[in-house]
Formats: sequence, structure tokens, C-alpha cells
Amino acid sequence: MPLMECAWIYKRIEIRKEGMPMEKSLKLEELLKEGMYPEESAGGEHWRILHGDTLKLVKSFRPELFDAVVTDPPYASGGTKQNERNRTTNQKYSSMRSGNALPDFDGDNKDQRSWTRWAAEWLADARKLCKPGAPVCMFIDWRQLPAASDALQWAGWIWRGTAVWDKGNSRPQKGRFRQQAEYIVWGSNGDMPINRPVPCLPGVFKYGNPQNRIHLTEKPLQLMRDIVKITEPGGHILDPFAGSGTTVLAAVLEGYTATGIEVTDEYAHRARERIMRELEQAA
Repeated sequence: MPLMECAWIYKRIEIRKEGMPMEKSLKLEELLKEGMYPEESAGGEHWRILHGDTLKLVKSFRPELFDAVVTDPPYASGGTKQNERNRTTNQKYSSMRSGNALPDFDGDNKDQRSWTRWAAEWLADARKLCKPGAPVCMFIDWRQLPAASDALQWAGWIWRGTAVWDKGNSRPQKGRFRQQAEYIVWGSNGDMPINRPVPCLPGVFKYGNPQNRIHLTEKPLQLMRDIVKITEPGGHILDPFAGSGTTVLAAVLEGYTATGIEVTDEYAHRARERIMRELEQAA
């Protein structure tokens, strides 16, 4: 189906570098199978955000398109009981007053069994989109850490380890350890040669939560700039849960190409605006 005949809306945001001509965005027809287009998309010279459901869109990409998957999916772990998990993401993850609250995001109300099945499905489809040896890095918290490593392996990835994000601060609990860390479950699509042109990466990253967040669970930009370096130079990175666009922005700033998917309307728009703004400031 020709693009002009599609009923969906397409947006193109170009990043103009000072003294250089306008570059073309990543073309949807180069990323996706014919006729498999999202309801909306936007991009720049080295990035694109697709608005839609990851479970559907990961089946639409051309195979072996990506050199890595780096993502921060919904954890669905904000409580030990079903009524606690069914609360809004603001109720679970934020103490902001209602007038200052950030938008809620989708996909965070599953129980552990459903979350594991869901994660295994998109991880399996994402693996088919990756080149042999491509790394995968998935953020998770302590509650869902066992489920995440299970889902990764069920999807056919080789589980290679777990890195730590030390957030520094957390709510103190007398007589208990602080829950001040989140985790990065990582692996590879088959064999991962030790001589890849990638630096030696640390196993612990210490960064505080970002100030002035635009997403409830936004990760620090410098943290994501460190994480994406597991990708070979010049690679194309997929983030199936783009959120505020931090992974995509970090990837471009580090010299990669990146494609993100975001299902929540408000965050899809926020991610595009943020990436465009910050790349223009960095130019």
C-alpha cells in the first residue's frame, strides 16, 4: 500500500545541524514490512519514534534490522496483591500531588505470570529483528528479576548476566536493607564474540534519579548513554518501550541510530518533542 494512501497520520521532524543541509529521516519503508505502518511516527536524521503497541509493531519490522535492544519496560510490580497492582502508575510510583502529577502509562497492571508471558512474547519477536550476536539489555526491579531472566531465556536469548543501577536514595526501612537498586538483565542473540569493538563496561552504575522528569519512571540520561555502549559502533538500537525517549536520545548522542516504540499517547508526543529539542541544543 503506497504511503500516500494510508489512513494513518505521519509526522516528520527533521534535525538541522548548523551549516549542514537537512537530512532525511529514517524511512518507514526501510524499517517496516510493506503496509505494516503505525498510526503515527516521527523522526530525525538518526532516530524515529513509532506510536503504537509493541506486541503488534515488533512483528512488523524487517528481520535482522537491529544491532541491539535496550529498553525499560513496564515492571508491573508495584504491589504484592492484585488490588495494589491495579492502582494507577501515579499511585504506585509517585508521591506528587495530583496537580503536579505526570501522566500515567499503560501496561503496568499484570500479575507476575501474565507479565512473564507478555515479556517472553515481545522478547522473542525482538530477537528475530536482531542480527546474530546482538545484545539485549532490559531494566527491571527486584520483584520481577526472576521473571525477567526467565522470559529472556524463554524467548531464545542467551542470558549473560545482571548489571546494577544504584540509585543512591530510597525509602529507609528500619531493620531492613534499602531497596536502592534496579537491575539490567542482559544477554545476546546467540554467540557474542569477546573481540567485539566495544569497551569494558562496569557492572554497577551509580546515578541518582533525574530531576525535572517528564516520565514517572524516567532513567538518567547519562546512565542510558553508558548502557548503549554495549552496542557495536554505528549500530541501530531498538527500544520497544520508549517512554520519555531517554534511550533513543542517549543512543543518538553516542553516535548510534535508534528506533523507539511508545504506546501511551502523551509519552509518544513528549518523547518526540524532547529528543528534537535536546538534539537541537547539542548541535
